[in-house]
Amino acid sequence: MASLETAAEHERILREIESTDTNCIGPTLRSVYDGQEHGLFMEKLDARIRNHDREIEKMCNHHFQGFVDSITELLKVRGEAQKLKSQVTETNRHLQENGKELTTSMEELRQCRVQQRNIATTIDKLTHCLPVLEMYSRLQEQMRAKRYYPALRTLEQLEQTCLPKAGQYRFCSIMAENIPKLRIQIRDTAMSQLRDFLESIRKHSDKIGETAMKQAQLQRSLDSSVSPQPRVLLGRRGRKGRRRQFGLEWVSIRCQNTTREFWMWRMKRRKMKSQELRTWWISLQFTAVCISTLCCFFVVEDHVLHTTQGLVNRAYVEELWELALSKIVAALRTHSSYCDDPDLVLDLKNLIVLFADTLQGYGFPVSQLFDMLLEIREQYGEILLKRWNITFRQVIDQDNYSPIPVSTEKEYRQYTSQCPFQDPELEKLPFPKKLPFSEFVPKVYCQLKEFIYACLKYSEDLHLSSTEVDDMIRKSTNLLLTRTLSHCLQYAIKKKNVGLAELVQVIINTTHLEQSCHFLEEFISNITNVPPDTVNATKLYGTSTFKDARHAAEAEIYTSLNAKIDQFLQLADYDWMAAVPGGENLAASDYLIDLIAFLKSTFSVFTNLPGTPIEHATLPGKVAQTACMSSCKHISTSLMQLLLDPEVRQISMGALHQLDTDVKECESFARAGPVAGFQGDTLLLAFSDLRQLLDLFTQWDWSTYLADYGKPTCKYLRVNPHTALALLEKMKETSRKNNVFAQFRKTDRDRQKLIDTVIKQLRNLIAQHHT
Repeated sequence: MASLETAAEHERILREIESTDTNCIGPTLRSVYDGQEHGLFMEKLDARIRNHDREIEKMCNHHFQGFVDSITELLKVRGEAQKLKSQVTETNRHLQENGKELTTSMEELRQCRVQQRNIATTIDKLTHCLPVLEMYSRLQEQMRAKRYYPALRTLEQLEQTCLPKAGQYRFCSIMAENIPKLRIQIRDTAMSQLRDFLESIRKHSDKIGETAMKQAQLQRSLDSSVSPQPRVLLGRRGRKGRRRQFGLEWVSIRCQNTTREFWMWRMKRRKMKSQELRTWWISLQFTAVCISTLCCFFVVEDHVLHTTQGLVNRAYVEELWELALSKIVAALRTHSSYCDDPDLVLDLKNLIVLFADTLQGYGFPVSQLFDMLLEIREQYGEILLKRWNITFRQVIDQDNYSPIPVSTEKEYRQYTSQCPFQDPELEKLPFPKKLPFSEFVPKVYCQLKEFIYACLKYSEDLHLSSTEVDDMIRKSTNLLLTRTLSHCLQYAIKKKNVGLAELVQVIINTTHLEQSCHFLEEFISNITNVPPDTVNATKLYGTSTFKDARHAAEAEIYTSLNAKIDQFLQLADYDWMAAVPGGENLAASDYLIDLIAFLKSTFSVFTNLPGTPIEHATLPGKVAQTACMSSCKHISTSLMQLLLDPEVRQISMGALHQLDTDVKECESFARAGPVAGFQGDTLLLAFSDLRQLLDLFTQWDWSTYLADYGKPTCKYLRVNPHTALALLEKMKETSRKNNVFAQFRKTDRDRQKLIDTVIKQLRNLIAQHHT
């Protein structure tokens, strides 16, 4: 077993020697000599070497013939190579001999090319140096001539273009050293002239701005004369033409790419202008001089922008304009909010429009100003409404509420020219005669037209279309009609000491004003050139305003009449315990006779106005009919309330007969027709409830009432059982207390029983119909 392990170990060592790098074979051999069988290992190593030698020999024998063939071929190539070398050497010799002449020519050509390049370099240097000298000479001439703008341009071109191209020459260094000194000299001189120029501009800023605005106004007048249509917003137009018109003298300074030298000037100018704007805004009073000065400010800035390069830029000017625009808009809002004079607001608007048109011609965006003017338009409208509210109140207070008397044709035409009125029948009447309306109508109509003119004045020159102007005027007029004039009419109706005649005149006046609304719409269309039937056109609401006022006046008439009737009714003094009258006829109560007389005189005023034909008083006639019916109903209701008053606990049959007599007097008044237009006995229906109730009690026709109750043909259809029961209860109390000895008289006992029976039947009737 030991020999087998040794043999296996030796085999491993041999494989390791065959496969391992020779640098690492030392440890492997040491393991052999450390063992006891190194002799046996040497024998195996020799056997392995002999084995490899035999393999090498076999391989060499296998490739030997090929090696011999290769040697033979190589020997043949060597002979050919010798021949080739000889031929190359001979060819090179012939080539060298033939190329000597060409080499000489090439050397000569090289020398010529070097000379030509030197000449071109010299010319190039002279080309760059001569412009430097010429430009420096030109710079000196420009400075001597005090032409600083072209001198600065020449200096800039010399420094940035010519000197870098010229190269490092002594004269170039001298020039480069002098450039900062020359720039400082130019800057100081130019700044001095610039300050002088700005001071002169500051002194004459109002004149410059005024001239610019006059030119804009003249241009606007020319535009309006060429085309009557409203102008649209203009863009950046005619800047060069505008500048030539103003003829601003400006010492232009070009400082493009020289910000380092002029940035302190820019900062100072920005600070100065910002301070001017701030001072202008704080003390802003919107005077013509103030606006002219501000206009000059931006006219000059625009001129500087377009006649210089680098001194200011568009971003700088736009920044200043945005600053000024924000201040102007804020000041406009503040100033207009405190102003309560429409004339001042109109002057302010005209001034701002002229200012905006002027600067718009220089390319400044002014849409914010026009938007702000449209906002002020709302405030202007409110101010107008306040002023016209005072005017309408004055017209109302000064009106005599009487038809206008006219004595001559001239007077008649004068009034009819102030407000639209045509009445062929009235024209046929001889003079003197009266117009149906009072002075209120022509004055109000004239004031409505004046208000429209005032609205139109503000809308002018805002670059709005005719449709927009028409819409604004109509909306403002609607506010005047529906709010201001409506309130004033309510004031005229509700104020103290307004009688029935005055209320009637208010109805007539509002009727004529309502009819004039159509002419008012035509008037607006004529001044705005927009047909009234245009799609989406705003309509005037004057018709509803005057209708509401007329209805309010009618309601006030009814209320006033009822209040007067109540005053008469307060004089009623009925003896509710009166005995049944004998054979003599009862007379109507004095208070009622006076009341009927008052109503007759009142309704005669309604239907027979002085100086006005009856056939032309149709509307007052209708009002009279309604008022007459309302009065009769109020009288009937009031008399019914007297009967049912809880404080009246006892009513005798005699009191009912007196009340029946008074109702007959009222029915006689109604039957006489105090107001024309009622058909048949329509007016008598106002007393039907009271009449049937009194007939039921005075005729004591309870059997008919109880038998026919609820039928459409019932004689006492309008008698309420509750009312009848309440009245019977009062009569029962009267019979019980006044007839102490009633139980001793059979007739009284029978009557008392009858009343009790009727009361019981009425209660049963009520219970049946209400369960």
